[in-house]
Amino acid sequence: MRKRSVLLMVALAAMVVALGCQKSSQAPPREFTNSVGMKFIRIDPGSFQMGSESYGPVHDVTLSKGFYLQTTEVTQAQWEAVMATNPSHFKGPDRPVENVSWNDAQEFLGKLNAREEDTRYRLPTEAEWEYGCRAGRPEPEEARNLDDMAWWDGNSEGETHPVGQKKPNAWGLYDMRGNVMEWVQDWYGPYSAERQVDPQGAPSSIGRVCRGGSWSRGDTGPFRCASRFNLVPGYRIDRSGFRCARTF
Repeated sequence: MRKRSVLLMVALAAMVVALGCQKSSQAPPREFTNSVGMKFIRIDPGSFQMGSESYGPVHDVTLSKGFYLQTTEVTQAQWEAVMATNPSHFKGPDRPVENVSWNDAQEFLGKLNAREEDTRYRLPTEAEWEYGCRAGRPEPEEARNLDDMAWWDGNSEGETHPVGQKKPNAWGLYDMRGNVMEWVQDWYGPYSAERQVDPQGAPSSIGRVCRGGSWSRGDTGPFRCASRFNLVPGYRIDRSGFRCARTF
């Protein structure tokens, strides 16, 4: 009887270990919303060709780790909930926060991590941003019809608009083009033609990268996935905002 009890306990312990391993191997949730109302969607690992003829050289990039990316740009309401200020020129709680520098975004992220008792909120890398913008395609078809996907000079009437009103891309990300340009983590620098894994950008520079085009641009070039801009990290303008990423 005692031997049978011992065998039963061993079997139960093995089941607990097996369940724990199974649980740990499961993918993180597809999406989540934090206490500030910021919605995130899971972006799984993968490979793509980064860059273009105009912003080159084109090179193969592999992102070996998944991450979360905010489905919209950070709104003024979300910024106010964390920072208790609103620097935006075009006021509206659901409009993207703008007139914020890269340095301001870092301060926001520090306070957001403290508020959420987390350390994983950050800006996306430039490669992560472009990977999310492409949504599994070389250059998504929606880039040819900006009115469906973006607020730009042709339809913005000279101002930002509430986030999430245009069509999302294939991965459920809104406003990756237009409304406001978006700060990313990387220093601005030339690309390497070599294949890269989890690139982090230039080691140093005088500027950080902005992506995505804005409400004020009238030409289509800045709205392509590979388009990139170089701004000093302390620069504030009513065309620049950001969206957050979060490490798993």
